[in-house]
Amino acid sequence: MQAGHIDNFKHLSQFRDLKDFNNNVEQWLVDVKAEFTKAEVVALKHLIRFAAKVPGVCNAKIGTLVSATHNDTIGISRSSFERMLRKAKAFGLVEVHNTAKRGYQAHNVYVFNVYVTEKVANEVAEETSKEVPQSTTIDAPIKANNLTESNSIINKRMDALDSSYVGDHVPKRFTDLVKCFFTDAKTIEEYYRIYRISTYYLEMAYDSDVLLNVGLDAFKQTIRKLKGGRVRNTFAYYYGVLQRKLDKLYYELVG
Repeated sequence: MQAGHIDNFKHLSQFRDLKDFNNNVEQWLVDVKAEFTKAEVVALKHLIRFAAKVPGVCNAKIGTLVSATHNDTIGISRSSFERMLRKAKAFGLVEVHNTAKRGYQAHNVYVFNVYVTEKVANEVAEETSKEVPQSTTIDAPIKANNLTESNSIINKRMDALDSSYVGDHVPKRFTDLVKCFFTDAKTIEEYYRIYRISTYYLEMAYDSDVLLNVGLDAFKQTIRKLKGGRVRNTFAYYYGVLQRKLDKLYYELVG
């Protein structure tokens, strides 16, 4: 993607207008705001503010965004902003697109995602399944006029693979637990991706089994809350629980 004026990235916006963007952000914040520190909330709010001209899209440099926080608040550091971005990406709130200029990496483009509740996602999946005729042959041979069409069909099927197709990079203990509640490979691998984002920097200090046990305990807590009807976004909740448990583990080590 080539660097350029914000108007060049209008096609990335997922919102009808600014009001639609603000409404979606409010819904996101209900779920994830508590998982950010005060400094990270400041960073997120300024990113939201800079994503107003093209609703949900910001191409400002990190330095510009950080400097803006010093104008009307006590200000934050660049590291706080980067931590906020890592969390926002893990939650699915923001996507980051790299751009290039004259062959070199330029500024990033930050794109906010539409908020979709798990209930809506499940309803969409249910409606999709209803559209399949009863006479439809499951796993019929792929017939396509060209390689592109064949790949498209294969990719669609990949989205519905069960837990037996989870990649080898995911520990068996992790898969065995998560598949009790979420059977598709894509969901299991997404939970593991969140786990890896949260624990990779601790691998030199802790045994892998210790970290994995924390990750599994965090998932169990997430499921308990989900069963109680207290969780709206399980990925975001899992990330938050895992962070708190890892913080506790760290303070036990240094304390």
